[in-house]
Amino acid sequence: MALAYSGIECELRELVLRDKPADMLKHSPKGTVPVLITTSGEVLDESSAIMLWALEQHDPDDWLQNQAASMQLIKHNDHSFKPLLDRYKYADRYPELSAAEHRELTLPHLEMLNQRLHKSAFLLGDTIRLADTALFPFIRQYAFVDKPWFDELPFTELQQWLNGLLDAALFQTVMPKFKLFNDGYSHHFPSGQQKTT
Repeated sequence: MALAYSGIECELRELVLRDKPADMLKHSPKGTVPVLITTSGEVLDESSAIMLWALEQHDPDDWLQNQAASMQLIKHNDHSFKPLLDRYKYADRYPELSAAEHRELTLPHLEMLNQRLHKSAFLLGDTIRLADTALFPFIRQYAFVDKPWFDELPFTELQQWLNGLLDAALFQTVMPKFKLFNDGYSHHFPSGQQKTT
């Protein structure tokens, strides 16, 4: 979303991670996604680093305003919420607690976000910022583990925030299904025009 928002054209390679291309591992030996290789050859292999790089190139709506607060929310999300989300999503891998018990541990984080959104339309005010776009994919994942249950939570503001971002033109632009690089395809992004490799 940050790349598309910033107007940065790139080659997108959609991967199956159990079949990682050698070129990817040459550039980013840790083998995780996303990986962005800039035209200067710099390798960025963390989502927040890629977002910051994109916004430093072009940030027409000032997503980087209050950057320190955004980074604080992102850090809390990555270190506190994401491990709990993984245990809830893949509860069978963490049998020390039931799925419902894992889910229960995530609720304080959702409550904190909902309280922020009770005060303003977005996490750091009345316009979208870096934190909204960075946290949105995790809340999207969380919600769709059990969407009917999520929709019944008493977190109306969080639900409205999520639905607004899901319906946004920017999200719709970046979320079509792409044919796999593993099958010989890459794409111009964000236009989506297919290339055969």
